[in-house]
Amino acid sequence: MTPSKWVRIWNERLPDVPLTLLTVSPQEAPGVLRAGGADAGFVRLPIDRTALSAIPLYTETTVVVVPKDHLVAAVEEVSTEDLADEIVLHPLDDTLDWERLPGRPAIERPATTADAIELVAAGVGVLVVPQSLARLHHRRDLTYRPVTDAPESRVALSWPEDETTDLVEEFIGIVRGRTVNSSRGRGKPPAPEAQPKAKRPDAGGGARRKPAAGKSTGKPPRSGGSGGSGGAKGAKGAKGARRGKPRGRG
Repeated sequence: MTPSKWVRIWNERLPDVPLTLLTVSPQEAPGVLRAGGADAGFVRLPIDRTALSAIPLYTETTVVVVPKDHLVAAVEEVSTEDLADEIVLHPLDDTLDWERLPGRPAIERPATTADAIELVAAGVGVLVVPQSLARLHHRRDLTYRPVTDAPESRVALSWPEDETTDLVEEFIGIVRGRTVNSSRGRGKPPAPEAQPKAKRPDAGGGARRKPAAGKSTGKPPRSGGSGGSGGAKGAKGAKGARRGKPRGRG
């Protein structure tokens, strides 16, 4: 994954909370989350959701990675049938759910996608992967094109279901595109508590009688006070009403 956009937004909204990125294989990611090695992570579905929550985010385009001088580079997209005569590399960490791999198989399966990219650059074969992996392993001598009928990879954000903290909620909001005003995490400042409006004085400027001790008039205090809950400071109290201006006699 290349989560640079979300990392930038996190650093803008929560500059006092460092966000540390870990790189793990798709096969390792669920285990790292269950073991507490990460607070949240991007996974490729399907996964075993035992003790994990997951929100599907999007479905990736699948592409074929080829040398820049390959015939495929001359077209906008291809089908699996167009790859029938190609040696299609199938790394052990492949994330696509193939019923039948296109093309001709290589003598050996590369251990990783990174190893397969090196073989493509050496002219040994081509590689079909989710687009983000093609971008991650980008090289100047390689390019890629969409494969219209290949399996697609679904990406989700996952985290331990018993560890849905405020910061995890904040990260979920950033990834899902919530603005700072709609975020449920720390990024949203608490709304000020509404204050009652002061009543206007009697016409003619006459003052109201002072209520007897122990009775309440429902009027706000003249001086500011603290309000709200959880130790948050409330807005200032309403100002005392101004005295009315006497009406002139006709």
